[in-house]
Amino acid sequence: MVRRTGGSGNPGGMGSTISAQQTTEPPPAYWARRDQLAALAAGIDELPVVIDYTDVEHGVWAAVSDALRPLWDQHAAAGVLAARDVLGLPTDHVPQLIDVDAWLRPLTGFGYRAVDGILPGGEFFRALARRTFPSTQYVRWEGSPLYTPEPDVIHEVMGHGNCLACPEIADLHRLAGAAIGRLENERSRAMIGDVFWFTVEFGVVIEHGTPKAYGTGLLSSPGEIDWFADHAELRPIDIVEMATLDYDIDHYQPVLFAGESLAQVHDVIGGFLTDATDDSIDRLLAHS
Repeated sequence: MVRRTGGSGNPGGMGSTISAQQTTEPPPAYWARRDQLAALAAGIDELPVVIDYTDVEHGVWAAVSDALRPLWDQHAAAGVLAARDVLGLPTDHVPQLIDVDAWLRPLTGFGYRAVDGILPGGEFFRALARRTFPSTQYVRWEGSPLYTPEPDVIHEVMGHGNCLACPEIADLHRLAGAAIGRLENERSRAMIGDVFWFTVEFGVVIEHGTPKAYGTGLLSSPGEIDWFADHAELRPIDIVEMATLDYDIDHYQPVLFAGESLAQVHDVIGGFLTDATDDSIDRLLAHS
């Protein structure tokens, strides 16, 4: 198994996807377009510039939106669905990050900035502590619209953006960033990254006896969101187990941790993140 520590960059892509993976590589023109959009990223301290997206890029966004909407209606947590409806992202075209920033900030205080690629983990979490989500602006290759091996604007806006409109999930983003910022021990920082992975990226709650997703890795993977409820082993929230369980980021997650509700997840995980210090984490792991 591959251990994910959360220390190497923005923790999350299109979800861990097997069957939807592309079998051919994107053409050179796609990579040239990626480089062009990366060069336009204004950075973490400036408002994003407006991107002139192509009809093909808008079509990819629309295709993923069409694929995910019925799956969200069936498998997403009620709080996520309510946040999606309040945020009201377009379904037929790629929204500008500057517009997403303006729509989102009045809801939970979070906003968006454009970066040219995956940030180092420390920078990513420091931005979250400031209620800022660093996002790429490129759109995945049209030859494989339902899969991307690394975060693109669809995952980071359609996935994280909708969840950042949910107060409980937005606060978990912020609290994880703040915790990373005050920790010095690498093992402690890795633990925060792992808890982030099993909650913000792959979290589940039980609603009316049925598992529902609130993690953005599940929500942005058409394959995995339709798979987890019947196939993943669901365990109660256990912070130490989250920090010590091996997992492979390149496959569907066989073990997920389910909360009783988003409020309970926020109470338990948010409480841990709020109080986390190097000493408290050392004590927690020593007694596991």
